[in-house]
This record gives sequence, structure tokens and C-alpha cells, in this order.
Amino acid sequence: MPLQPFHPVVSRWFSERIGSPSPPQVEGWPKIRSGRHTLIAAPTGTGKTLAAFLWAIDGLLRRGSELEDKTYVLYVSPLRALGNDVQKNLERPLAELKDLDPGFPEIRVLVRTGDTPASARTAMTKRPPHILVTTPESLYILLTSDGGRAMLKTVRTVIVDEIHAVAGSKRGAHLALSLERLTALVEAPLQRIGLSATQKPVEDVGHLLVGADRECEIVDVGHRRDLDLAIELPDSPLETVCSHETWDQIVARMSALIREHRTTLVFVNTRKLAERVAAS
Repeated sequence: MPLQPFHPVVSRWFSERIGSPSPPQVEGWPKIRSGRHTLIAAPTGTGKTLAAFLWAIDGLLRRGSELEDKTYVLYVSPLRALGNDVQKNLERPLAELKDLDPGFPEIRVLVRTGDTPASARTAMTKRPPHILVTTPESLYILLTSDGGRAMLKTVRTVIVDEIHAVAGSKRGAHLALSLERLTALVEAPLQRIGLSATQKPVEDVGHLLVGADRECEIVDVGHRRDLDLAIELPDSPLETVCSHETWDQIVARMSALIREHRTTLVFVNTRKLAERVAAS
């Protein structure tokens, strides 16, 4: 069972809130649990971010009252907005896990970017978060400051999300250098985990993640998702110019589909038509 190695409360939370593990999680957890560097290539929305985080969170929760004010997990994303989303998306499951077992320690997640106020940066160095969310550029700055280096030297896991976004640019080379500096700084072996939805060739991205002379475990579940494709036609015959009756049928069917799904994209030819459909 994929969830068996996790803490019983973590396993219970996942089963009740998420359900069955996705392919990236089933294939990724054993490799991550072994401590090996791992690159997960999977489509968006398949749970690869949770695949990277859950084992690290499980380890922090198991420390209980012995969990110190140290940074254990570093999350690096080239997309600053994504980093903010990750903080919010982590706070909810951490709170739910705490509700299931009040004996769990409080795990703090903070974001460090160029927009972080100076007061928050100072407070962060005095009381480091257990999980730090940052960008490649802010990581470089942290590695050049005494306070940042003191905070980062206890990191055990670094998660690099959307690594494909920097793979073909100077940002990628810059990030690779920062990861090597982080490896030289930390007090214990550092595990690197990379995540991306679009990677080709995947082996080269793995080399970028782990650096020279290191092995990288690759979890590649493909980049195409299962599609449920259907063609919807109104009851009235289609003509060059739609009649009011035909439009009413189209809009009614669209409304029904929108109510059945969480997210709906509607493509039209003109802005006027987009406004008409939205108003309907």
C-alpha cells in the first residue's frame, strides 16, 4: 500500500481528503522515502507537488515536541505567484492534520522573496520557518548573507518546482550553482527533488537538478492526460446564422455543463460574442 509507510494520521488524512494516490505519488514516494535525488515528470493537476511535500511533512510531524525552530525543507519556484499559492495550499492540510492529532507540532511555512518586508526577513532569521518558500534569485541572496546561511544550513530537502522554466536559460545555470553552494553549506546530506509538467529530454533536466557525478531517480508518468471528448449539437438544425431558438439551446446546454464542473473555458470568435455568452 502506497500510504502504509506514512504516519497513521497522515495516511488517514490523505485517504479522507484526497482519496487514492495518483501515479506520480505511487511511483515517487518510494524513491523519495529512500533519500535518493528524484525528478518527477507528470501533467499539471496530478498531485506531484504533494508527492514531493508529503514525506517531508510526515517526517516533521513525527518529531513531535522535539521539532526545533530550524528550516528543514526548502521549496524553490521560478514563479513567484506559485510560491505564494504553495504556502496557502500547505497551511490548510497542516491545520487539518493538527486537528486530527493535537499532539502534532505546529509546522510554520513562510515565503521569502524580493517583496518580503525587511521586518519579516529579520524575524525569519531569528525564528526560522520549518518550510521556506523562495525563488532562485532570493535563494542566491540568502546564500550570500550570514543570517540566510545560518538558516539554510539545517535544510534536509530542497524541492525545485517547474524546473523546466529555467532549464534553458541563465536562470537554470544560476540555480544549479546555488544548489551546489547549498549542498556545500548544509550540515547533513541534502536530498534534491525536482518537479515539472513539461520536460524534454527528461534525463538532461535530471542532470540539471542533481549536478555532476550524482544519480537521479526519474519518475516519468507521461505528459498527456486522459481526455473525455464529446461533441454537443443543438436540437435545431445548424445554419449560417443561428436563430434565437438555437442560441437558447446552446446557452442552456453551456449553463448545464458549467454547473457540473468546477472550471469551464469557453472559446468564441469575437469579443462581442464572449460578452453575449457571459451575459446569458
